[in-house]
Amino acid sequence: MIEPDLTEEARRLFAGRVEFLKSAPALKFLPEPDLPEIAFCGRSNVGKSSLLNALAGRKSIARASVTPGRTQELNFFEVGDPVVVRLVDMPGYGFAKAPLKIVEQWRRLIRDYLRGRQVLKRTLLLVDSRHGIKSVDAEMMKMLDESAVGYRIVLTKADKVKASELEDVIQRTEAEARKHPAAYPQLHVTSADTKLGMEELRAAVLADAQL
Repeated sequence: MIEPDLTEEARRLFAGRVEFLKSAPALKFLPEPDLPEIAFCGRSNVGKSSLLNALAGRKSIARASVTPGRTQELNFFEVGDPVVVRLVDMPGYGFAKAPLKIVEQWRRLIRDYLRGRQVLKRTLLLVDSRHGIKSVDAEMMKMLDESAVGYRIVLTKADKVKASELEDVIQRTEAEARKHPAAYPQLHVTSADTKLGMEELRAAVLADAQL
């Protein structure tokens, strides 16, 4: 349960400075591991950029794209002045049209980052509410489990489905999460358009950064 004081602290934090820091196409380009990091991952077009923008209360902190697989680097954003936490936008997965070489580069970059980044506090796995967990999401969950990285599952685009269908997706997703040792049991149900769940997610990010 997130404390009310933490919710207000998180609101003030994200209302302040949120700025892009750098892109890292390889581990040697990562920023110094001197601040807690929260990573965001999800399949292409899951709404990751839109969620990051809504979380930060900005229109274009992270560029949304209709082109699947556009982001092939780790993108770092700093939150706070002084900086309290870095948000890490990971390359989307599940892009069917990408060359095998690109897919393997993605896999290596993500695996090495997850396993070797000491300051990574939590990963947020974004899942489209319209579809629930797909096979590529299950593969990512397995990678996170094997990397021993704790993760929260965040349902995106919750405003795009009927309430009854959403409840079914929530139940199925929670049941799947219980099968994974690194998955956090509580889901976050969100909408970047309506701002549903943003307050709770900000507080969760701050709580995880303080671990």
